[in-house]
Amino acid sequence: MNAHPDDTRTSGRVFRSDTPLAAAPGLLRVGTRGSALAVAQTTTVAETIAAATGLDVGLVIVTTHGDTSRAPLSQLGGTGVFVSALRDALLTGECDLAVHSLKDLPTGPCPGIALGAVPERADARDALCARDGLTLQELPTGARVGTGSPRRVAQLLRRRPDLDVVDLRGNVDTRLGRVESDLDAVVLACAGLDRLGRSSVITERFPLDEMPAAPGQGALAIEVRADDLAREPYAEALSALDHAESRACALAERAVLATLEAGCAAPIGATARVVDGALELKAEVSALDGTQGLSTGGALPWTAADPEHRQIPDRLGRTVAESLFEMGAAMIAPLGGTEPGAERPGGTRPGGPR
Repeated sequence: MNAHPDDTRTSGRVFRSDTPLAAAPGLLRVGTRGSALAVAQTTTVAETIAAATGLDVGLVIVTTHGDTSRAPLSQLGGTGVFVSALRDALLTGECDLAVHSLKDLPTGPCPGIALGAVPERADARDALCARDGLTLQELPTGARVGTGSPRRVAQLLRRRPDLDVVDLRGNVDTRLGRVESDLDAVVLACAGLDRLGRSSVITERFPLDEMPAAPGQGALAIEVRADDLAREPYAEALSALDHAESRACALAERAVLATLEAGCAAPIGATARVVDGALELKAEVSALDGTQGLSTGGALPWTAADPEHRQIPDRLGRTVAESLFEMGAAMIAPLGGTEPGAERPGGTRPGGPR
């Protein structure tokens, strides 16, 4: 996040509102889910906005379908279950900005809404939280491990096919509480645990080169009405939040997801980083049962000063995804709304013609 050049500016007030909050001069309203994690990460965003603009910032709590349903995430319609209510609140003027976990956003465009900023990314890795401080390799044979992510299921079973991996829902405390009762371990995102001050429960952080995380994991997305993107005070707030390298890495990963036409039911991991003036990307596709996996990668020159820097992540992500198609990714994982290996109508594979 970028500091405002005028360090003498008085920071605005940050407060929470659980009821509708009317627009007012000197106020920016930021929509967020009401979970402890969502409020924690949105509060950080709000504090940055308040410091950069001097405006008061109100957190507007919005309940989403993903918050109220107890069904497995992969059965709720995938990406978007935590997003649509926030977008509706933005479009109807109930809030001025909306904060999402970037990995929750559908990859397609949303009419009337723009991605205004991607703040500096937190730890993108997955975390094992196990009883007795155990690592993945130290878990006993047949250990019960909880996760709600098909990608994590596949990655766990590829490394430990003996594990009993069970579906898991609920907030962070609910999931961690299962380790105290009927599970040996759960897998959560490092970023969420770190943001909640719960890092001490992590017994292993999985290396990204071995277990790539969900595209965009650890990053936040700040959405704004498209008509307000270049208007003040929105533009000043978004400029203070945006981190070019984090945006490039997260969007390259999401371009893989978009090109593969995959949602949360597809076990896809991707990780990007900027090294020595190049944007590097690695992605993998796994069978749902973890028995097969394909991975590949690529790189393109990238610097924030390059006028083309906003287009490079999408180009790289599409190239890597096409390589996965050529390797046979659609034969082992559900891509483009099909079952693994299924032919799409018209004889085409996800992402384009054969």
